[in-house]
Amino acid sequence: MILDKDKTSKILKQLEEHKNRDYTFSSGRILGSMCTEPHPIAREAYLKFLDVNLGDPGLFPGSKEMETKLIEFTSKLFHTPKTASGISVSGGTEGNITAVWIAKQITGGKELIIPKHAHFSFQKIASLMDIKLVPVDLTSEYTIDINSIRKYINSNTAAIVGVAGSTDLGVIDPISELSEICLEEQIFLHIDAAFGGFVIPFLENHPSFDFSLSGVSSLSVDFHKMGYSAIPLGIFFIRDKKWLDEISVESTCISIKRQSGLLGTRSAGPIAAAYAVTQYLGYKGYKKVVEQCMETTRYAEEKINSIGLSLIREPVLNILGVKLRKPSKVIELLSKKGWKVGDMKHLSGIRIVVMPHVTKKVIDEFIPVLEEVCLEVEEI
Repeated sequence: MILDKDKTSKILKQLEEHKNRDYTFSSGRILGSMCTEPHPIAREAYLKFLDVNLGDPGLFPGSKEMETKLIEFTSKLFHTPKTASGISVSGGTEGNITAVWIAKQITGGKELIIPKHAHFSFQKIASLMDIKLVPVDLTSEYTIDINSIRKYINSNTAAIVGVAGSTDLGVIDPISELSEICLEEQIFLHIDAAFGGFVIPFLENHPSFDFSLSGVSSLSVDFHKMGYSAIPLGIFFIRDKKWLDEISVESTCISIKRQSGLLGTRSAGPIAAAYAVTQYLGYKGYKKVVEQCMETTRYAEEKINSIGLSLIREPVLNILGVKLRKPSKVIELLSKKGWKVGDMKHLSGIRIVVMPHVTKKVIDEFIPVLEEVCLEVEEI
């Protein structure tokens, strides 16, 4: 197709005007997001697959093989058994939906036990699937109170959810204990590792949170978070691939007889981007990324303490919760100065997520601004 140069130029100018109003990860000033600027190779890979629909894999066997290899690479992080299977999803929300969808089909239960720090996607799930959420209190360390779980379990329980890297503070629920309970009670256990899935495996002496625990039934992880890839992409893993039959439907108009998962049409762009990043970085490369983020997290913690502020709790992953009396005012003033932090009014604080684009240099630029704002609103 030959494009009209004048029309193209006008449209691209409009796009640029819209983009220029956005905050950018490359500036370092987005401090409250769990996403980041994709690895450079992800950009190149994405554009090569704009016309590929992996919802109809018979037409694109090469792209389907690439997806399979990506899932295999990722599965090794989570000790998936031979009986397991993985499917690509749009992200943590779809992964969580898929897990509860399967659990409800298998058990017939209509109650979902979740920690109070569970992602807001479970509110959507409750509405979509006629599921009653049963929230469990958190401990003083902001993890699910394992001692109170059993009193919520009944014959109508569809599943229990554990979080490996909470949205608020990056904490890891006691998954080992949850696994034991679910094994004893024969309950489906889903692990939301959307954020922590690409961090925890690369930490020294990390807690068990995956299929190495016999009670874990499913797990979801995001590539567009610490997977350092393009938006949107997640992988959903299930312990027994036969369970996918519970949500598969006959697909008469495409190249496969049955299709599992929520989406019909699926772009191969994010798959190609993630595959390229995994091939470029490998497990050792991801480990270096995580080590750098954790080093910067510790550096940021020291700098925050040095100006008289304290954290809500000691960081577990590369997420910092800063304790404040007037978080809304601090967020407002920081935004006016061009800095975007995470809103945690419900915990009386702000959230800083130390993604790969957040360097020590960025922290050095941010801390004086944070101090200035906090002095202005009498936080310190």
